[in-house]
Amino acid sequence: MKEVKGKRTITIPEVKDILDGLDPETIDQLQKRTKDYAEKFEKVDAKSAQKAVEKLVDECNLTTEEAAEVVNILPKSIPELRVFAAGWKKLITTENLEKILRILREAS
Repeated sequence: MKEVKGKRTITIPEVKDILDGLDPETIDQLQKRTKDYAEKFEKVDAKSAQKAVEKLVDECNLTTEEAAEVVNILPKSIPELRVFAAGWKKLITTENLEKILRILREAS
């Protein structure tokens, strides 16, 4: 069994990028299913996703987990984004929601 060296939150495109780097002949069934899922649901490339997460954390005061969540889904409107923000248990201003949407549009 491999040793876990660290833990961090990553987006679906980053998962796909990591799994694409593995030899298809040696990956197990779970990795194959995860790769298939990532291929179906990624909405931007890994570099754009990572950049968007960083901007959301720096400019919008989101946690890495919150930022990864919205980058994975890429909501297109404030009402869609409010669905996620409601679960974060903190008040997000309309101005901040607009800034989040702007960053997400830049990423896609």
